Amino acid sequence: MSVHVAMPKWGLTMKEGKIVNWLIKEGDPVKKGQELFEVETEKITNIVEALADGILFQIVVPVGTVVKTGTIVAVIAEEGETAERIEGIQMGEAPEGEPSSSKTPAGEKPAKPEGKKAFVPATPAARRVAKEFEIDLTLVTGSGPGGRVTEKDVIKYHEEGPPPPKITPLALEMANQAGLDIATVTGTGEGGKITQKDVEKALSQKTLEEAAPPSSIPFTGMRKAVADNMYASLQQTAQLTTFTEVDVTGMVEFRDIIREEYKKDDIRISYNDIIILAVSRALKRYPIMNSTLVEDEILLHDSINMGIAVALKDGLIVPVLRDADKKGLLQIAKETRILAGNARKGSLSMDEVTGGTFTISNVSMFQVDGLTPILKPPETGILGIGRVKEKPAVYKGEIAIRSMMFLSLTFDHRVVDGAPANAFLETAARYLEHPNLIMS
Repeated sequence: MSVHVAMPKWGLTMKEGKIVNWLIKEGDPVKKGQELFEVETEKITNIVEALADGILFQIVVPVGTVVKTGTIVAVIAEEGETAERIEGIQMGEAPEGEPSSSKTPAGEKPAKPEGKKAFVPATPAARRVAKEFEIDLTLVTGSGPGGRVTEKDVIKYHEEGPPPPKITPLALEMANQAGLDIATVTGTGEGGKITQKDVEKALSQKTLEEAAPPSSIPFTGMRKAVADNMYASLQQTAQLTTFTEVDVTGMVEFRDIIREEYKKDDIRISYNDIIILAVSRALKRYPIMNSTLVEDEILLHDSINMGIAVALKDGLIVPVLRDADKKGLLQIAKETRILAGNARKGSLSMDEVTGGTFTISNVSMFQVDGLTPILKPPETGILGIGRVKEKPAVYKGEIAIRSMMFLSLTFDHRVVDGAPANAFLETAARYLEHPNLIMS
């Protein structure tokens, strides 16, 4: 008996998917659990497995087509069976659940082995951390005896990236004056050092590129999905944004104390980690902000699943830190770094990008004071975080240099009124001003 293969539904928010690759040809045998095709959604690209043994009798939906969840995309028939062919777009039942896991991001073929890698002297802790962050030890510069790679070296590489390229002083000055990114220059000097001739060649190439006619960027994939979602969010919700400027000198001092306390363990707490902790605690006091509007009901969530916006080359993705309110600061720091790393590598699972109940959008790494974030439906609120900036402020009746930061809360006015939303923002701000209150 033939089996209809439908576009799956992964998570509550998935409405459609795009077929980006068929891994089995029409007419070929297929086994249950075998990788059948790849789907691109607004969040990730992943692989769908066959639901039964048989022959891939018909591919109904070709590569490049976007269809709604539940649409029949293929027919698997028993060997020797002449199944009924599907004409046009037909709906079936969308299977729900998790996409099949893959050791490489969907759309990428596993790298072929190129022989045994050179042995890298490294401590056991360094190898463990490198495996956790999926870092190639051959890329890490060791600071231990004899160039041995330490755990600290791996963490530094994970947080700061590879060290800057070697470059002669004259070449560096030329690049700085021309505004040339030396990371884009290939060095031909000894040990790969960038020389004056390398910079001159790169500048000549840059001049040619700038003189070329303007190019275009396909408005597809993640970029289009982000655009569609943001536009729909503004059209379908009643969004209002409120602002407050916060004296976060206490948060800065708190972060420095924590970093000093755990520097031997190479744990680097960021402002974002402290903000996640503070906001999750504030949400416990104002559960209406941790809710979603579903038709004619407002659902108050027991768990606080914090969305953390991560900027990628082609758009924006929001990994979800589950049960943030039940985690301590060190655990938050560790898990958010893993999520952000997976996001940039394109290896997030569907479970890691769905189920969020509140989102934080942090632009403090840029020279930006504030923003008006757009809601991520069906969530009720999103908090924007500006940079920390030292400037004169009134402190205990006197003018003093303080660390100041803007918070901006966008909320759905259909779900919550201004008074409770502003009370939540005030509480979150107070927690950042006085981090000891988070523990109360």
